[in-house]
This record gives sequence, C-alpha cells and structure tokens, in this order.
Amino acid sequence: MTDAAPALDLDGLLRRLHLPTVRRLYPELAHRAEGESLAYREFLAVLMAEEVAHRAQTRIQRCVHRAHFPFLKTVDEFDFTFQSGVRLSLLGSALSADFITQGQSLIFSGPSGTGKTHLAIAIAYRAIQNGFDALFTTATALIEDLSAATRAGKLRPVLPTYTHPAVLVIDEVGYLGYGPDAANVLFQVVNDRYLHQRPMIFTTNKPLAAWGRVLHDADLAEAILDRVLERGRHLELRGRSYRTRHAPLDLTPASEPPSPGPARILRKRGATRSLEPPATGRSSPTRRDAACGTRRVARG
Repeated sequence: MTDAAPALDLDGLLRRLHLPTVRRLYPELAHRAEGESLAYREFLAVLMAEEVAHRAQTRIQRCVHRAHFPFLKTVDEFDFTFQSGVRLSLLGSALSADFITQGQSLIFSGPSGTGKTHLAIAIAYRAIQNGFDALFTTATALIEDLSAATRAGKLRPVLPTYTHPAVLVIDEVGYLGYGPDAANVLFQVVNDRYLHQRPMIFTTNKPLAAWGRVLHDADLAEAILDRVLERGRHLELRGRSYRTRHAPLDLTPASEPPSPGPARILRKRGATRSLEPPATGRSSPTRRDAACGTRRVARG
C-alpha cells in the first residue's frame, strides 16, 4: 500500500508566484465552485481574470501617482454643452492608443477656465488606461527645472524626465514670465520627443503667434510649433469660464452712497479680474521613479 502524496502548500505557492488576488479569492471561489459544480477550466479562468484586473488597476493607480496630475479628470466629466469650441468627435484618435503609437500631439488654446487643462489631463489619463505612462508639468516648472540643470551642467541626466514618458502634458504656456533661455530648453524637450514620435499636449492662453514673445525667441518658437503641429492639431476653446458659470453676467459694481471726497473712477462695465489660480500652486514633477509597468512603443 503506497503512502498518500503530501498535500501541496497552495498558499505558499501562490505567495512565491506573487499572485495576491488569487491567494485572497481562491478559498471562497473554491467553495462556490464545489456547490455549483464549476468546471476546473472555468474556475481557473475566473481566478486569472480577477488577478489580471487587479494588476491593471494597481498599474493605473501607480502611473496616475507618478504622472503628478494636479487633479484627475476624465473625458466623460467634460461638459461639451457648455464649451462649444470643441466636440468629442474632434478629439478623434487622441483617446485611443493610436495617439501614442502614431506620435500625435495637441495644443489647446483659449481663455482661462474654458477646460484646456481638463481635456489635457483626461487624454493623458486615457493613455494610462490604454497601457502607457504620462507626465504632467507646467511650462514654468519645466523651464525652471531645465534652466537650473543647464546652469549646473546637469541637463543631460535631467532631460529624460520630460523626454521619456509616453505622453507629456505641458500646461499653462504663457501664463507667467520665463527666463531668457526658455525657448532653448523647451526646444530640446520638444525636438527629442518629435524625433522619437512621443506625443505632447500643450495648453496656453496665448495665441500661437505670440509664443515668440512669450519664449523670448521667435525663431525657436516657430521651430517648436512646427514640430508639434506636423503630426498634431490646434484646438481653440472659446466662451466664458466654466469656473464662473454661475456668476451673473452683469458685473457692474454695486452703487455706493455719495462720498464727500473726490469722485472715484469706476471700472468699465463688464470688466473683470482673472479668476485663474496662480500657476505656482501646481506641483512640479520630481525625478521619475522606476517604470510603472507601461507599454513601450518601438520606434524606427
């Protein structure tokens, strides 16, 4: 009579294989499978599907954290009825994996509060959902970081922070003033990403024709836009600020009782101050951590 085979340490095996979701779910699912006479193949398929789904969600959370989004927004949350300057159909392949694999780019321009940053983040987040990584930065943070690296002689090791992510969002071009080398350092990022067909998304409140003045170099600004728009598109957003949509349209100051002092000059009817929060409130990216399990596109 032969001895019975030793029982397998299933929990230990799953731990060694790094299958935490299977390890957590298999006791309950095994009990259900016995009661429902679940076939072995179906039982295994359910366990593997749960493990894959959990890993995908974990990867997305990790990549979102490393993208340094100031907030998280999706395309479904964008109010296309309020913002008439852009339609969902105009975004086209920007919401698919083709946006990354074909090295496309976008520039969203328009007044403050029209949804430029919302759309830029939503597209970058969709790229993460499609298996890629992304990085968000303001133009001010990128230029200051690379300018400081240039002065310290460390530009080469710092550049990959902005050139390697599958999608790069550069927010608020033109909102603040930049140093004299702004165009030079920005061009190095744009040119490297252009050569490797890595997408870029810009938001700006300035007309594209004004980028030369903003970046202190008209020739380099033209070269930047030339590379971005060769495989990209410019979408202009118009209308009132979504942030102040509930404010009354007539912003004339309320009448005040007469004052014995000199007459005051009131603001012109309809004049308003910008309600855009200061750009410095958005955190600048830190050096990138290890890869978050993202897809890489082989380039020729």
